[in-house]
Amino acid sequence: MSSLYISRLLQIAERAARENEDAFDKAASALSATLEKEGLIHLFGSGHSVLPAQETFPRYGSYVGFNPLTDPRVMWHNVLGAGGVRELLWLERTERYAEKFLDHQPLNPGDSIVIFGHSGRNASGIDTALYAKKRGMTVVAITAKSNLDKPATHSSGMRLADAADIVIDTCAPIEDAIVPVEGWSRPVAGSSTVLAMTMMHELVARTAQALADKGIELPTFASPTIAGVTLHDTDQIYGVYRERIIQAQGKHLDFFKQRMNGE
Repeated sequence: MSSLYISRLLQIAERAARENEDAFDKAASALSATLEKEGLIHLFGSGHSVLPAQETFPRYGSYVGFNPLTDPRVMWHNVLGAGGVRELLWLERTERYAEKFLDHQPLNPGDSIVIFGHSGRNASGIDTALYAKKRGMTVVAITAKSNLDKPATHSSGMRLADAADIVIDTCAPIEDAIVPVEGWSRPVAGSSTVLAMTMMHELVARTAQALADKGIELPTFASPTIAGVTLHDTDQIYGVYRERIIQAQGKHLDFFKQRMNGE
């Protein structure tokens, strides 16, 4: 028996690899330019789309320069009730909420941001993209272009792909689930999150190669199961990351004060 899910997922991923070749190169060029100048690559998503942000950094095989923007209010901690899915589904569709969260984040001109969103129609992702562009940042969207046939619901008339500088298509189908089950009315086994993670790891690899081509190596997490690597090595990398964040916060302080003064 051939696999039900894996074979279908691989076909989509291989299609995405072919169709995003130019977008991968453009994005890696932009992200490596940010890191070359000691800026940050921020990562944002809500709901399931926060998972690719968490998967990118911190983890073994990733490196200093990525900064996940994880808002616990748009991540569920329960299925129902406080911190549940219904809350975040409402909040991620509420316009102008995201900017209240982003005001406190060290987003600076010259930085980049990768925004994840399968449908690309939620206010949280679109608002984040528009906010970042006003801050002079490069915006990369990882989304499913299959959803572009759906009308925009945001007051700007935009979808996430419309608001981004560079778009990487996961090639996930609109329904997300990819395995039809005989006797069931709906398919099962979602694809969008796994594909978004795969697209992002491709970017992580290409960005590292672009930096290496310039003679730049960044501190990279490695598993302490490898001979010669210890947990102390990991702590040292966290120290470098903290320095980068403090530096970014210092650059951001004047803008933050202006926002708190209502400017």
